[in-house]
Amino acid sequence: MPDLTVPPTPPVYLSALLAREDLGLRQIAGPSDPDIAIHWAHTSEMPDPYPYLLGGELLLTAGVHIPEAAGSGTYFADYVSRIVEAGGVALGFGVAPVHDTVPRSLVAACDHYDLPLLEVPPPTPFSRVARAVWQLMAQARLAELRRVTEAQQSLAAAASRPDPVPSVLRQLAQRVSGRAVLYGPDGTEIAAAGRGAQGAETGEALAGLARVVRPPAAPASSPASPTSPTSATDTVPGAHLAAYALGTGQGFVLGVAAPDRAPGDHTIASVAAVLLSLLTGEHQSRTGADRSSALVRLLLGAPPEGVAALLGGDRWVVVHAMSDAGSTPVPDPVAASALGAALGSTLIDLAPDVVRVLVPGDREPAPQPGWTLGVSAAVAPEDWSAADTQAARALARARATRAPLVRHGASGRAGLAGLLPHGEAEAHARTLLAPLAGHPALTETLRTWLSLHGSWDRTAVALAVHRNTVRQRIARCAALLEADLDDPDVRMELWFALGRV
Repeated sequence: MPDLTVPPTPPVYLSALLAREDLGLRQIAGPSDPDIAIHWAHTSEMPDPYPYLLGGELLLTAGVHIPEAAGSGTYFADYVSRIVEAGGVALGFGVAPVHDTVPRSLVAACDHYDLPLLEVPPPTPFSRVARAVWQLMAQARLAELRRVTEAQQSLAAAASRPDPVPSVLRQLAQRVSGRAVLYGPDGTEIAAAGRGAQGAETGEALAGLARVVRPPAAPASSPASPTSPTSATDTVPGAHLAAYALGTGQGFVLGVAAPDRAPGDHTIASVAAVLLSLLTGEHQSRTGADRSSALVRLLLGAPPEGVAALLGGDRWVVVHAMSDAGSTPVPDPVAASALGAALGSTLIDLAPDVVRVLVPGDREPAPQPGWTLGVSAAVAPEDWSAADTQAARALARARATRAPLVRHGASGRAGLAGLLPHGEAEAHARTLLAPLAGHPALTETLRTWLSLHGSWDRTAVALAVHRNTVRQRIARCAALLEADLDDPDVRMELWFALGRV
């Protein structure tokens, strides 16, 4: 567990504070270890500052609390021991206005308890020392953020290489100056990179830590137990260890061993874990390989019915979706992925103005908040193209009627189509609509206008044209067909014919 009393900022090393010439600080007692870290500065004139310290402080005092006879007793020993016991890392003593020099007994006590003692000269107020600590912290924080940002960029670039998994591991090992290992669901080492923090003991400890986030009792193909941590850390001689369960639910684990543990290392390793989760996700599984194979076969000329088995179904529904936001003409990729997940499919096409989703026929698309949907009938793969057209028309109708979802042929009634042989119905439709055969825009306008009961405004919305354009096209249809489109019988016959072509 992290120490909640330590602020989430990089510490300031005592050596860096002493190097500030504008402060004029001088160490006069205690160890001169350059790795002594200061987490904050605190001023106190209490004779026992223990209750007011959290640990990691540079305690500043002018000695107001020191009694006149302090040098002849145990006052300074008690005072310094309490600071050390509370976790204080250094003591700054201000010379003037109370004391002209630092008391010798205080110097001896700091040497005895290994507490660094700094002499603060008269021109340097304590506020300037505290501000210097915050400035150094800010500089360290900025440097750490720059380091993490550069690491994120390099990891993302590595993930786009032809060998993404080894590239990400190499980049991670380089950034933490250690070793990065990818463990498989059975605990075996799949790939590794880096030469730091090696050794049999380190390797065994890291593999054991990986088992903590991937319990042996959990099947490799199922998600980890809810009680299992998603990450764990440990320390062995000469190495800091960390393990991260990858978010694929397949049992992959990232292990990291580094000689040191910098503040940003956890963030860098977490970014690598996210990238590796994507790289070891579904598209690396058998299902993903089958879908990739299906795409390649389609591109190479195979018919849809020849690749449908690879996608896992013989009946499919095409869904066209448009965001209700309206202000963003181009669909958002993240929102489109979320829509596909809600519809139960990862087969998503992000077109310039619409999202198309190919959904297995056994799943019934439902209205989705924030989207307007047009749904085709369930069709075999060889009819995907026709289903795509059905979904587009259903979406146009949904937008025009402001319905969240419209299904093609939602009424489910056979009507006149069930009274005539299919071949004769198609022949009649082709003959009736022959004057419009060379004018697809007119045909689609007539179809939409009839489906919306002759509404000029709704037809204009559905087709994304001006209402005057709709009027002109319908008038042109009436002229070419030599028909009165105000006649209900004519409209019925045309609607029947349009459903057959």
